Amino acid sequence: MVEKLPNFWSGRRVFLTGHTGFKGCWFLIWLKMLGADVFGYSLPPLDPSLYKSAFGDREMNGIFADVRDKDGLKREMTAQAPEMVFHFAAQPLVRESYKQPVLTYETNVMGTVNLLEAVRGARSVKSVVVITTDKCYRDMDWEWAYRETDELGGVDPYSSSKACVELLCDAWRQSFFKDSGTLLATARAGNVIGGGDWSEDRLVPDAMRAFQRGETLEIRSPNAVRPWQHVLEPLYGYMLLAERLYAGDDSRADAWNFGPSAESAKSVEGVVQAIREALPGDAKYKITGGDNLHETLLLRLDASKAIQKLGWRPKLDFKEALSMTVEWYRRAWDGCGALSLTREQISKYMEMCIANE
Repeated sequence: MVEKLPNFWSGRRVFLTGHTGFKGCWFLIWLKMLGADVFGYSLPPLDPSLYKSAFGDREMNGIFADVRDKDGLKREMTAQAPEMVFHFAAQPLVRESYKQPVLTYETNVMGTVNLLEAVRGARSVKSVVVITTDKCYRDMDWEWAYRETDELGGVDPYSSSKACVELLCDAWRQSFFKDSGTLLATARAGNVIGGGDWSEDRLVPDAMRAFQRGETLEIRSPNAVRPWQHVLEPLYGYMLLAERLYAGDDSRADAWNFGPSAESAKSVEGVVQAIREALPGDAKYKITGGDNLHETLLLRLDASKAIQKLGWRPKLDFKEALSMTVEWYRRAWDGCGALSLTREQISKYMEMCIANE
């Protein structure tokens, strides 16, 4: 893998939806560092956001648009004639899905249908990776890590919508993409953390906001356990997967988990305490009663398949992932530029990948 990443991606034509979102923007910056020719398709960036901090009001090579606009999406896909497609665009928040269930399904389900139909009309596309979530699994309330063969489902609208995305991708793969020259896979990652995430109702951004302002952080489910991982970990997996699809390896056109090691599954309160220890001062938090909306209490991913068949494996343990995240925010607060910070951490991670190959 020493030379494969830059050599493979240099000049590669990539269509990236959701490039103004947190994960999508990290991926955009990484792909551009590797020399890829990236076209972004996404809603305008929120303020604050990583994209806004890194690029301001500039439109990178791309367009601000909605994946619910099927005609516009098809038009741009055809015009760009990409070789590779990554679909990040989504309504990504569980609690927001309770407030806007229709928007969540329109964006996550029909937005993906629109994306796949646009791909069908663009014969240039060789590989498609659709990003879903670890929450696409039916909540079995068990201690074991979920595998790709476990049952899909979802109590809340967000999780349910992503389970639907997994099902529709499998249907399009079997109905329309067989023998088409286009290979389609889905990717399920854990709870990602990293610098530049300012989303509401996400633990780390909420904690960093509160602690920076000297406010008391309120947490709802202190004992809920999640598979925490730095954002660069699954992004690297998506790249490896896309490379295999591009090469025509149809055995990789499937669903894939990209989760951290078992030791990186931590409780919500455990994460907050770790952040407090990494910050100066006396950061405070309190446990609230919540609002009785259903949220999974125990969630772990089994990434054995990706480890064995893609050669991907987590490079960072929880302590390292959290340290990188807190460092990003602290240096940003001290005036370091978001783009340079992000590039620096990507470069260090790539060096780690090379050293571990």
